[in-house]
Amino acid sequence: MNIDPQRIRRFLERRTRRAIDDERLIRAAVLILLFPRDDQLWVLLTKRTSDVEHHKGQISFPGGAMDEGDRDSIATALRETEEEIGLSESVIEVLGLFDDAWVPSGFRITPVLGFTRVPPKVRLSPQEVEEIVEVPLSFFLDPRNERVRQFIRDGRPVDVYFYTYRTSEIWGATASMLRTFLHELQEEMEKDGFAEA
Repeated sequence: MNIDPQRIRRFLERRTRRAIDDERLIRAAVLILLFPRDDQLWVLLTKRTSDVEHHKGQISFPGGAMDEGDRDSIATALRETEEEIGLSESVIEVLGLFDDAWVPSGFRITPVLGFTRVPPKVRLSPQEVEEIVEVPLSFFLDPRNERVRQFIRDGRPVDVYFYTYRTSEIWGATASMLRTFLHELQEEMEKDGFAEA
């Protein structure tokens, strides 16, 4: 599937975003940062250090909890991205927002889709980010790379998706948000006749 950022922007503009309005949850936002390499789009992920408060050692998107001074979820995602990987918002083109996600640690996360025209040059915060993990989007669209395990949450079965890219295990909310976004985008592009074999 040939994905370009403007198709993603149109896809996000046309759909109705699903928001979570539970005020008991902590508001947070992450940046799903896409960039071109080898004639396809890649996504930037981070491996969190063992020093962070939540989700130690996990693969995640740059992002975090909303501060009082953040005007919206986009501001949160961009601020956290600059703090964690040193990437200025001036080089990021915001494409739109995807559906909120709930995580058991008590957060409602808003994914912000962003794009840089060249692979990003980063500067890691040693307290928060252990390493950068870059993965082609096509990897997540290949069903051979996907594993699913069922967990019981609040008495109900829940599917949890896992992807192993080289030495990185990508799972949980990160895998779910990316998988849901890409599969909905793929369906939309196929319906519009944009997808390529």
